[in-house]
Amino acid sequence: MTIPALSPRHEALLRLVLSAKESIQPSALEQALQVSRPTLNRDLRDLLASGLLEKLGAGRSTRYVTTAAGKAALSALPSVASLQEGPGLLQWSSAVLPLVEALRAPLGTRTPVGYDSTFVGNYIPNQSSLLPPQLATDLFNAGRSRDQQPAGTYAREVLEQLLIDLSWSSSRLEGNNKSLLDTKELFALGEQGGPLDEDTLMLLNHKDAIEFMVDAVPTEGITVPVIVDLQAKLMRDLLKDSRDIGSIRRRVVNIDGSVYVPSNIPTLLEETLQSIIDKVCHIRNPVEAAFFLWVNLAYLQPFADGNKRTSRLSANMPLMLYNCAPLSFLDVERTDYATAMLGVYEQRNVAAAVELFEFIYRRSIQKYSVLRASLAVPDPIRARYRQVLNELMQFVVFYGRTLDGALAEVVVDPADQAALRFIANTELDHLEQYNCARYNLARGMTQRWIDAERPR
Repeated sequence: MTIPALSPRHEALLRLVLSAKESIQPSALEQALQVSRPTLNRDLRDLLASGLLEKLGAGRSTRYVTTAAGKAALSALPSVASLQEGPGLLQWSSAVLPLVEALRAPLGTRTPVGYDSTFVGNYIPNQSSLLPPQLATDLFNAGRSRDQQPAGTYAREVLEQLLIDLSWSSSRLEGNNKSLLDTKELFALGEQGGPLDEDTLMLLNHKDAIEFMVDAVPTEGITVPVIVDLQAKLMRDLLKDSRDIGSIRRRVVNIDGSVYVPSNIPTLLEETLQSIIDKVCHIRNPVEAAFFLWVNLAYLQPFADGNKRTSRLSANMPLMLYNCAPLSFLDVERTDYATAMLGVYEQRNVAAAVELFEFIYRRSIQKYSVLRASLAVPDPIRARYRQVLNELMQFVVFYGRTLDGALAEVVVDPADQAALRFIANTELDHLEQYNCARYNLARGMTQRWIDAERPR
């Protein structure tokens, strides 16, 4: 069989349909690709005519899946993995190339610099902007959820995949040698997945830190204690001196491959960290806030170690509060990431960081919007036992029954009992004051049940 040539747009569309795992609606593709519906319809017709896609249903129920021929066409193209083995997917613009070249000069030819407090001090939320304002607006419009839901809902909906993606990509940028598949298998098995070497601990710490962040930020907001706790979870059992975990730095740090020397004054570090958090909380555009928090935490270096990984995870906090697509840092080369950071460290120039951020966030928006759309199909068990699930939550939280005892009180098809128990356990794990009303539970009662360590 002759495989038809694919244009970049057709390839992007085909990869999106394949990445959805199951069938996907045109509306999800339109949002992910940021193209008009007529353009999308033309591309879909082309791929259907070529036998690369299959159409399921009609009207509002129309969905698409990739055919065997479509998968073959994609497999014949260079994969993302093979592309990453080369110079990387990110191509610097001509405007940024002079900065990149200057940062590649030998260390001995670059002038040593210290921390410049005006980088934060001169920034006025909603008047200053590190990202070009139109870019920040465009990315916010592309990445935000159209639903009115509690803060953190988007992140929770894609949490299973986000844990794998962000843990692996952030660890990889720190030199971790585990593969994406290794990470997925490790998270499935937990600490029983093999010896707890440094790479394994780094990945498990990322997973714990992301789970902490998803739980803490929607209720506590972005605060200094949350940032400090995040660093503590990321660096658990990875530092020789336990005093460096969850505390502001009290000693000198050096940046490999850079002439930048961060401040070593503890009071300045504490005051500046508080200033960064105060300002990020007042920035109205969450994408600008994410970028501001990312580069400023990395530039300040407030901790003895783990600053870059803390900054990467922290960048997700403003996005989480506004239910925007998370930032996973996938598909970025270590050399490109280092270049973007060096521009900030040595020249307070964010031009390279802006291009890197736009590149990785657009890819994140595309991936998670498709994933979220594929999850939007109602779970048939949830739909069938909607009222029963409500009763189970009442039995456990209000009446103090065990979940097994509650299940004995309701009518459930034996074939569905295991699935419903899993759903109920998941809902009980995620029950909080801000979402308990959907089960007709009072906030105070729910908090008392949570404080009692969620008995069931």
